[in-house]
Amino acid sequence: MPERRSTWRRVTAWYSLFLSWLVAISTAVLVIPVTLQVFSRFTSIIPHYIWTEEMARFLLVWTVMIGAMIGVRESSHFEVDVWPRLSPRPEAAVRLIARICVLIVALVFIWSGIEFTQFAWYRISELAELPLWVIHIAWPITGITWLVFLGEQMWDELNVLLGRGTLPPADPIPTPEGPL
Repeated sequence: MPERRSTWRRVTAWYSLFLSWLVAISTAVLVIPVTLQVFSRFTSIIPHYIWTEEMARFLLVWTVMIGAMIGVRESSHFEVDVWPRLSPRPEAAVRLIARICVLIVALVFIWSGIEFTQFAWYRISELAELPLWVIHIAWPITGITWLVFLGEQMWDELNVLLGRGTLPPADPIPTPEGPL
């Protein structure tokens, strides 16, 4: 069991690293259509490209969703400190309640996101003629990713509540040579 759990932790750590790279790349790529839009509107050097607006919108939605996935993984997206410093068990209970609330939002993202994606499955965008499901599928993927990360966090907090462990420190970022 511990070996499976450590393998699971390595997989989720690598997935988190992949998401971090993906958000950096999508942000960098987002600069291209936005820059083209700005220069084409204010100069006559480049023609006015109509596809850049849709491409920027698609990339922005994905960038935000990937950032939200990372935020849940790092417990920084939905967490606000309002309680004084608590001992480990009450702290784990408060975190578990907060994670259950995020879990509800994740389930809404999955359920509604599937319907949202099905609605867009055979549609294309007007200007760039991109399939709309490419942007709509970000919602259920985000919800599923939240479930993966929340499951890992809730497991740790349940173990603390049951007196079987302590909250682990944040996972080190994996590198090809191993953890830092």
